[in-house]
Amino acid sequence: MPMYLTQFSYKPETWARLIENPEDRREAARSYIESVGGKLHGFWYAFGEHDGWNLWEAPDNVSMASVMLAIGAGGALNSYQTTVLLSVEETMQALGKAKSIRYRPPGS
Repeated sequence: MPMYLTQFSYKPETWARLIENPEDRREAARSYIESVGGKLHGFWYAFGEHDGWNLWEAPDNVSMASVMLAIGAGGALNSYQTTVLLSVEETMQALGKAKSIRYRPPGS
């Protein structure tokens, strides 16, 4: 199954609610991804541009997109970005296929 990395930031109101009523959001995230046949591999909070990071596994892009659409529609996030991760093996396959593509730079 494909792997995905999500970076997210909460709205100030979300942090205020969590301060008032602390909650381990890993269980919520786990239930969302498991509902589409996926798995949560990690959930971390961070300092910096993003408040947190999730590492997920999902059956396909549509399943992962449905989870992120549902989370985004919930209104608790200020921003989020999900990146599809390629394994080394997938990258090696892509490198092999890239040989047959005859790319022409713009304007050349």
